[in-house]
Amino acid sequence: MKFSSPLIRSTLVKRYKRFLSDHEQEDGTIVTAHCANPGAMLGLTRPGSETWLSPADNPKRKLRYTWEMIRVEAGAHGLVGINTTHPNSIVAASIQAGEVAELKGYANIRREVKYGENSRIDILLEAEGVPPCYVEIKNVHLRRRGTIAEFPDSVTKRGAKHLDELAKVVEAGGRAVMFYLVQRSDCDSFSLAADIDPAYAEAFAAAHVSGIEAICYGCALSTDEIRLAHQIPIDTDC
Repeated sequence: MKFSSPLIRSTLVKRYKRFLSDHEQEDGTIVTAHCANPGAMLGLTRPGSETWLSPADNPKRKLRYTWEMIRVEAGAHGLVGINTTHPNSIVAASIQAGEVAELKGYANIRREVKYGENSRIDILLEAEGVPPCYVEIKNVHLRRRGTIAEFPDSVTKRGAKHLDELAKVVEAGGRAVMFYLVQRSDCDSFSLAADIDPAYAEAFAAAHVSGIEAICYGCALSTDEIRLAHQIPIDTDC
């Protein structure tokens, strides 16, 4: 996923009211940017951190900027994507390009398809002669221990509901996949943050037994684009 316009380097002042954040631009101007992330963003809101903003395409939009990335440490691997609206597009494009080995061989890809009890699946893959494949995508950016990526960073009842819905898909003969996309490049394993949301960890364990598959990939990030990179092993005993 390439950014449509050059990102603007800024410095984080604060994040507040979940979806708002203030940033100081290089000329000293303070701007308010949309923070497209409902989570706790643990470790990603330190004032003074380098941030990157995208300008709004719509000149009539109330907030002229969107917060895209933060640099948590120096070097090529220091950028972290915080915009949770991007993972679905990144994963969909990567599947279509044949970059996800586990999800090759499907002729059709549809997004935001209704299923279950008042739910929508992020991606539905279909091909003649095989069961449909339901892919639920979760954005991951939490890293607390070494090089381990973790999910979730806050309690997610909605996430547990999605696992229950996918279990019903498998029971009905379909294929169900949880796709965890890590919007950072400094992690080499994935685990559930059971201390943050025990109920989600329990739901994941039950889903794993029921036949739901889980895969995880990291990203390569720059101020020009975010793209799918290496596969990350999942610790299912978390």
